[in-house]
Formats: sequence, C-alpha cells, structure tokens
Amino acid sequence: MSESLDHVARIQQEWARERPDLDVSPQGVIGRLHRLAGHLTEQLCVVYRRYGLGEGEFDVLATLRRAGAPFERAPGELAAFTMVTTGAMTKRIDRLERNGLVARRPSESDGRGRVVALTPAGKELIDRAFAEHMRNERRLLDELTPEEAAHLESLLTTWLACFETPLTGSQDSS
Repeated sequence: MSESLDHVARIQQEWARERPDLDVSPQGVIGRLHRLAGHLTEQLCVVYRRYGLGEGEFDVLATLRRAGAPFERAPGELAAFTMVTTGAMTKRIDRLERNGLVARRPSESDGRGRVVALTPAGKELIDRAFAEHMRNERRLLDELTPEEAAHLESLLTTWLACFETPLTGSQDSS
C-alpha cells in the first residue's frame, strides 16, 4: 500500500526511522511553514516583477505610500519599518531613485537629515502594484475557507507575538 506523503512527512518518517530517540513532530509545523513561506514568496514576487520591482523595492514604495501625504520618511525610518540595515536601505533607495520612483531631499525639520519621498511616478506605480498584490494575496488565501483563514491568522498572530512586540499606531510593515 503506497501512502501519499508530502515532503515534510517523508522527512519526518526518515528521521523517525533514523533517530527514534528524538521527537520530530515540530518539523510538521516548522517545516511546512518554511516550505509554504518559500512558495508564497515566489508567488508574491511574480507580481513585483511585473512592475519591475524586487521584493525590497516593493516594500520601500509600500512603506512610503502608507505614510500618507506627502508620502515620505527618513531613510532610518524606512530601514526600521522594513527591518533591513541602513546600508541595504541605501541600495534600495538608490535603485528606486535611478528609476525615478523616489526622490531624496533635505529634511525640513532636521537640517542635516534627508527624507525620501515618492515621486508621482512612484505613487502611481505602487498604487497599481499594490492593487494587484492584494488580488494575488486574496487568490492565495482563497485556497482556505474563510474560517480556516481566520483561525490561521489568529494562531499566527499569537505565535508571532512571542517573537515580536506588537507595535502601536502606524508602525507596521507592508
């Protein structure tokens, strides 16, 4: 009798055979989440690429768009909101600036500081890309029933709170 096992179940079965002294049940959750994250990321990146963006550039544009008019933030804020180093943020901003999607200017509140703002072209692009991104996420989530999706969201929210302190106000990611 041939049992149909997913990739993670096959790995668990092999480990259980080779190391029966270890509890491999955590792989059932962690392994599947890890694999699912890879599949989801690839599906999300398909949309970003349609707009000539990488995942990081999309994140920067979305963070600026969510800021509200005048759609700008200091580079350090962008790095904090997108959870990358300031060096990585500088590279993202450079690419977006070369493509005319953002502009840097001196800060009005800090004479030594700079701000990064969406250009009209950047705002138009992220508005179109984000609309398609949301349709894509809906398509992916529609593989679950509304009840399953709500339950999964609740579980993930609880688990994520063990690793990240929930932020207050408008300090969130894309």
